[in-house]
Amino acid sequence: MRLLNDDPITLLVSRFLSPFIMLFGLYMIFHGHYSPGGGFQGGTMLAASFILMRLTSGITIAQLQFNSALAAPLGALGVLIYFGTGFAAMVFGGNFLDYKFLPLAGLTGAELRAMGILIIEVGVGLAVMAILTSIYDNLLGDPDDA
Repeated sequence: MRLLNDDPITLLVSRFLSPFIMLFGLYMIFHGHYSPGGGFQGGTMLAASFILMRLTSGITIAQLQFNSALAAPLGALGVLIYFGTGFAAMVFGGNFLDYKFLPLAGLTGAELRAMGILIIEVGVGLAVMAILTSIYDNLLGDPDDA
């Protein structure tokens, strides 16, 4: 078991930086189809903010920010969003992830493509964030085992 470092400066800086890291991660997810970035990079940034809090404040306090029991369901939901988008395009006559066949009424071809990519980026970001946080929690181990 890791002994918690009660350094107030480290704790203050991590509590200050964590929301900005999360905000930048969300920006990367939602602008990934317009600019460099995307779901994987944004999900990694979100996971980094959660891991930063786990490193500095301990697992008990960090569970308030992101409960590790939610990691597996959210990871599965992200994969389901990705697969569901591709499967929906196949059901409506296209290939897997052929966005122009998505059943979103009132959107043109370019708008369908942008919306499809955005849905994919959200799914990938959610899955990556949850799985990376889960990997860290599993490597850390259960604090009650020590």
